[in-house]
Parts: sequence; structure tokens; C-alpha cells
Amino acid sequence: MTGGGETWARAYYRNTSGAELRSVLTLMGPGGRTVELHCALPAHDEPGSCETPRGPSAGGPDDYAAVAEYAGVGPVEETPLLLRAGSDRAPVPEASDRPGASG
Repeated sequence: MTGGGETWARAYYRNTSGAELRSVLTLMGPGGRTVELHCALPAHDEPGSCETPRGPSAGGPDDYAAVAEYAGVGPVEETPLLLRAGSDRAPVPEASDRPGASG
């Protein structure tokens, strides 16, 4: 997300599993800059969110990507990854594919 010259990542969740889950939200930016945030997701049906700290933007929105990973609580080898979701940019159409373009 971007706004006011700042960039950050946010993931929304609703944990209906009946058990606490954990998530890792990673924001990757230009020049190999990375911010990683660990969040605990309580076992209740209320919506929640996990958000990285905001920082000064070092480029445009297309220079950033975010990934949220969700797993159970416990040793990594005993709690498999349940979900990995990442940001995805819509492809930029070629000039000939744009509406009104003659080809």
C-alpha cells in the first residue's frame, strides 16, 4: 500500500480454525530492502489484520511486493504452511491491445 509518500504492507485474516495460527508478512522493496513482521492470529471468528510499519517510499508501487504466509503454532517441521498469498500486479497491456488502438 502507498500513501503520503509512505509504503507498507497489510494482510487481513479471519481465523476460524479453532487454534491459534501465526503469520509472517514480508514487504520487499527496491534495492533488496525487506521488512518482515510476525503476527499471532487468535483462534476466534473476528476479522483482524497484520500490518508492517510504514516507511518512506523509495520508488513507485510497482517497485514493491508483499507476501503473507500462514501456519500453525509450534515447531516448523510439525506445522506445515497453510497458505501463502502474494501481491500481484496486473499486466500492462501492449499498445496494440489497448482499447481504441488500431492494429
